[in-house]
Amino acid sequence: MTSPPPLPGIVIEPIVRSALLEDLGKAGDLTSDAVIPFDCKATFAFRARQSGVVAGLDLVAYAFMLVDPSIDIRFGRLDGSRIAAGETIARVSGPARGMLAAERTALNFLCHLSGIATATAEIVEAVRGQKARIVCTRKTTPGLRALEKYAVRAGGGANHRFGLDDAVLIKDNHIAIAGDIRTAIERARAAVGHMVKVEVEVDTLDQLEIALGAGVDAILLDNMSVKQLTRAV
Repeated sequence: MTSPPPLPGIVIEPIVRSALLEDLGKAGDLTSDAVIPFDCKATFAFRARQSGVVAGLDLVAYAFMLVDPSIDIRFGRLDGSRIAAGETIARVSGPARGMLAAERTALNFLCHLSGIATATAEIVEAVRGQKARIVCTRKTTPGLRALEKYAVRAGGGANHRFGLDDAVLIKDNHIAIAGDIRTAIERARAAVGHMVKVEVEVDTLDQLEIALGAGVDAILLDNMSVKQLTRAV
């Protein structure tokens, strides 16, 4: 599995900074400041508890860098890599207080995104050899969409829409308010530019026939049985 192109730092940094501010609050890490001497140095390793696919290493690096730039982190793997239980993902060394202050934020991102990448990789493997691609939705954690869609790519999947502004997807509520599926499609075609793709969601075979006749770019088969899906395809 190949590593996906990294997200720009301008995307990652504000998200990690916000997470650190949420955790450190106004007084910082009270426990580490009280228990750990100021000049104490330490080294620790991030090891996988179970097998899977890694994602989120750049966020780990930013978490430690933002707390203390003198912390050194070395990665043994790349995002998109398959790892075995017990395998070392990264080694971190430097001021112990800063490492402990950033540790949980770093792990939260690493575990969450690696979980998404691992789940995606399992589904991608299940359809290997078929004419299918596994893509994700807009049903993401608020504020983390760019990261979670990146994790899908790290797991070998692909992305559907990133937001409301990069394609037209006519869903059942749009159709209900417009009056019928043909009217909704015609309005969309008349309103958007030639570079914008139009996709429509259908939940019956009758709607599918109308959508095909209207020449949409993509069709989403919604809540159909396996028998209906087979007929639709």
